Formats: sequence, C-alpha cells, structure tokens
Amino acid sequence: MFNKKKDRRIPVSLLTGYLGAGKTTVLNHILANQEGYKVAVIVNDIGEVNIDASLIAKGGAVTQKDENLVPLSNGCICCTLKVDLMKQIIDLARSKRFDYILIEASGICEPGPIAGSICMLDGSDPNAQLPPVAYLDSITTVVDAKRMADEFGSGASLMQDDLDEEDIENLLIQQIEYCTTIILNKIDDVNEKERADVLEVIKALQPGAKIIETNYGKVDVKEILSTNSFDYKKIIQSAGWVKAMELEGENSEDLDHKEHEHHDHDEHEHHDHDEHEHHGHHHHHHHHHDEGEAEEYGISTFVYQNVKPFDKAKFEQFIFESWPKEVIRAKGLFWIIENPNVAYIFEQSGKQKTATDDGDWIAAFPEEDKKQILAMNPDVAAEWDPVYGDRINKLVFIGRKMDKEGIIRALDNCISDKTL
Repeated sequence: MFNKKKDRRIPVSLLTGYLGAGKTTVLNHILANQEGYKVAVIVNDIGEVNIDASLIAKGGAVTQKDENLVPLSNGCICCTLKVDLMKQIIDLARSKRFDYILIEASGICEPGPIAGSICMLDGSDPNAQLPPVAYLDSITTVVDAKRMADEFGSGASLMQDDLDEEDIENLLIQQIEYCTTIILNKIDDVNEKERADVLEVIKALQPGAKIIETNYGKVDVKEILSTNSFDYKKIIQSAGWVKAMELEGENSEDLDHKEHEHHDHDEHEHHDHDEHEHHGHHHHHHHHHDEGEAEEYGISTFVYQNVKPFDKAKFEQFIFESWPKEVIRAKGLFWIIENPNVAYIFEQSGKQKTATDDGDWIAAFPEEDKKQILAMNPDVAAEWDPVYGDRINKLVFIGRKMDKEGIIRALDNCISDKTL
C-alpha cells in the first residue's frame, strides 16, 4: 500500500474498455476484495440512466447513500463531463474519507483525455491553477476476448490500413494503446487459436502493457490499485505504432514533436476542451454536440421505459429472433407477467445476451417492510406507481444508426395483454 506520509495526494486508477467488456464485473470484484483500502468510486455511463452505478451499489462494497459512489451520467468524462470529473475528484480528495479513487469510464471513452484531466490535479502543471490533490496511478483496459473473436476477427479488423476516423476499431485501438494494464476477460469463451490471435494483436498495439488473462473479471487487487505504473511518456513511447515508426527511422524526439503539433492544431479546433492539457497531450474526441444527444464514433443512446410487464414469449422472440444488429450494447431492468415479483437484469453485448434474477421488487415485499423501505427511500417513493409499485422496464440501448422508433415499437409489442 502507498505511504501517505510521503505523498498526501490521493491515487486514482482509471478502468476503461469497450461496451460490455466486463468493466463493472472487474470493478465489483475489486471492491469485494479491497484488502484494507477505503475506495471511492466514480462511474460514468453514457446513457440517461446510470445502470452501471446502480449495479455497483448493489453488487459491490459501496453505496450512494454513503457518498462513496459518484455516478456521472448523460455525458462522457473525457469531454462533456470533464469538469464535473475533476470537481468530484477534488471533493473526494478533500473529504479525507478515502485513500483511493477508482474511476470506471463509459465504454466509448477515450482514456487519453481522461488521463489528462486527472493529471491536471497532480501539481506538475503550474498553469493548471488547480489544487494538487490527486495523481494517476494506473490505467487498466478490459478487453472482451469473446467479442474480439466474434466481431473483430480476433483483432484482425483493428489492424486494417483503411480504417476511417469514426470506425469503432479506432476506439478499441486507443483503449488498448493508452493503458498500463490489459485485462483479457472471458478467456475461456474462446479457443486456443482465437486466444493467440487476440493476444498477438494486443501485443502489437501495446507491447508495453501488462496482460492479465481471466474470466468473470477476477484479478488480484494489487494488479490494479497502488501499482505506480502510470507514466505518460512511457505509455506514449511503448505504443505499437511508435515502435513501428522507429523501425522506419524516425526517433522519439521527432515523434514527440509531431504529437505536440497535432495536439496544438486540435486545440484551436475544439473549444469544448480546457485550454491547458497535461504535457500538452490531447486527443481528438468524436463528439457531435450540435446534434443534442452526444454521439461518439457514430454511436447514440436512448432509454426505453415502460411500467407494464413484458410477455415472456414475446420478449424472448424479440431478443433471439428480431434483435437489431445496429445495437452494440443494451442493459437494464425488466419484469415479466409470468413472474411479476422478480426483477431481472438484462445485458446484451454483441452476440451475448443474458437475463439474471436480481431479487424481488419492493412492491412484492410484505406490506410492513414495504412501508418501512419507502419511508427510508424518498426517491423510490417519489417514483412509485399506484398499480405496479417500483416494477419497471428500463433498458438503455447503445448502438450505431439505430432505428429508435422501431425498437420502441418492437418492445411495446412485447407488453403483456394480461394485468396484475
């Protein structure tokens, strides 16, 4: 564990990875095995509803009531919520209640700008005019081995020469390139050739990162917390493309100069970023702010919400026979008329779709228990439906060029004709 006497700043670890890679599972595993740390958690989800934050509050060792879980929703902490992120880090650090901050970025965040924001709080930039309260300890990227095999040709599609700036592959590349540790998750779901191919691509993109192969997000806490592994120059210089350029005869000073030129150019083009970035490092982030709901790499998000129950057969038919291919990730709560007391969590990531029993709805509790819970939780009471109570279908959809109205119609058609 780090020595507070030597450094009064709070260490921060950033957890990144593409949609559905298993970041929340990794985070919950870490929180359940804190080994003496008092960890504060910041969770960023791009949808209007921060589903990940609620799952962590339920499954991990943190609660929003105790203010050690901070959800940052409806935006991206590498761009629109950048200032909010720094404010939250400052508040958590000054509270003196925690000795570590763990940040789960949304699945479409680029780690570079987030790292720049955190580094502005480490005291190394005299122009930052911000309190030196925190430092970036590590960046861990979670990679879904199964999804990489199924949807990205075991990583081969990431190595294409003709990738467009807005292609999803570019996002995965940045997440892999800009990290200190890679957790290759769901490793048992791929065969040996797929595993070898995925590892080859990862090592080609970021030969300097430590790779941990695992299932169900199980990692040793010491691999994520207090590693002191973040070094800006080391990450940049260890990226696979830098190594390739060096083999072509360009030295690191030339590359560093080009990096600064590129970032200075971006600085004039994108006014939604702070004037000063740590070490001048700045990534072009593909937001389209004039379109209302922010879109990243052509990705949009919306929330489907309805209090009436689904018919199990109709919902399953939609999930397994009519699922729109444009949906990259979906998650949330739902209920079915056949088993009205149970709250189910639905998760879809690529071809993988699961529904798990998450316990009973409060509406199914005995009357006395129900009254007690509602009295203690005014937020739940405020949303209480006179017929269905807290039962609800609330699903976040993330995808590219989705037919939002079509998906809503399809889900409305899954509503049961029966009532309670």
